[in-house]
Amino acid sequence: MNTFSNIKELVSALGKEQKLLSEMFKKRKSASYKYEYALDLVDNNDNRIQYLLNRSVIRQNGNNLEIDDQFLQFFEQVLEANEEINTSYINDNLEKVTQNMAYYFNEPNEQRKYEYLKLIKNTLRKIGTITLRNVVDLKRNIDNTFKNEPTYKNKRAKLIHLDNKRKDIAKLIAQTEKLITDDELTFFKTATDEELSRVIVQLKMQLGKCTHNLIEIERQIIDFLNQIQFQSSVIEKLRIVKYLKDQFILETTTDLKSILAANESLIFEPDPSYRLKLSLEYLQADEEAFASILKIAKRVKAGINLKRPVAEKISSEYLETQTEEEIQINLEEVKNGFVASSYNLFDFLMNYNFSKEVSFEDRVTIYCQLISQYENIFEITEQFEEKKEIEFAMVYPK
Repeated sequence: MNTFSNIKELVSALGKEQKLLSEMFKKRKSASYKYEYALDLVDNNDNRIQYLLNRSVIRQNGNNLEIDDQFLQFFEQVLEANEEINTSYINDNLEKVTQNMAYYFNEPNEQRKYEYLKLIKNTLRKIGTITLRNVVDLKRNIDNTFKNEPTYKNKRAKLIHLDNKRKDIAKLIAQTEKLITDDELTFFKTATDEELSRVIVQLKMQLGKCTHNLIEIERQIIDFLNQIQFQSSVIEKLRIVKYLKDQFILETTTDLKSILAANESLIFEPDPSYRLKLSLEYLQADEEAFASILKIAKRVKAGINLKRPVAEKISSEYLETQTEEEIQINLEEVKNGFVASSYNLFDFLMNYNFSKEVSFEDRVTIYCQLISQYENIFEITEQFEEKKEIEFAMVYPK
């Protein structure tokens, strides 16, 4: 069996076959994934499938393929899609923390002591992350079991098993809290590390969050078990009723008729029907409504010829084309005339003969527009004059 020689080769292989692995991961719950399906996703190149088989990324069983357990577990954990509640992993990490604490105290070398301290911090981070993930997986598995398991006995057995998992997680949380509390006066005070203090605070917050969620999960499990018990008792009673009915002794051995007669529950009442009057505008304008009216008319055969109302003819006045002309002032032409003159810009515009009537206010506006657009070819002086209560700068062509 070949293995990947480095991370680059592993990531490259997973990236190249991401389409195949993604499809196989989606269908990991199915009984089989045909070899022919995989060939379609690798462009019918058998060597690409053999490459994954040789490196144990996927496995072959006859004509079926499946993702190897090691990679499948990795994908599920990273994507948080795993269903297995692994409490032993938390316990192993707790033992690992205890061992590294002992190694830390026994080690005289500061560099090696730091290595043990680093392992302890990483393990504590793992404990918090894994515990949170197990609580989330536990809640999801409880919901899926109650909603999707069709057999009542299996549903009850699985919920009881998940409840035991909840108890195990609660015990491990208590052990973790005891570890970081009892050893606080020894290790956590001796190993004065700022990062370790942050890790401990973060871990306590995660464990507190897990504890609150486990309380809600316990309440949910109790509620689900009570519902299962009630549903199973109802089904058992229905089986007895069906047996008595099949034996034609239901009416003689039970008081079912008198009980049903005295029951006034709404479920035994006929469904009420309400007439809904539609507006004439809706019936006239909606295509589906008109089609329904035609169907009803054919069924009734009333002899009435239904025609959709036709709008009146549009007046010819609305169809006449009207043209409106507007004379625009060509600023480029005005600029060229000013450059060729010897006047200042304001007096030039006041005396300029435009193609249409232009008021004094509009000429002042044109004065401002010309300065803003052609200031590079104008000489704007610091001399000012005033006309009709408007103060303006003396502007000349360069």
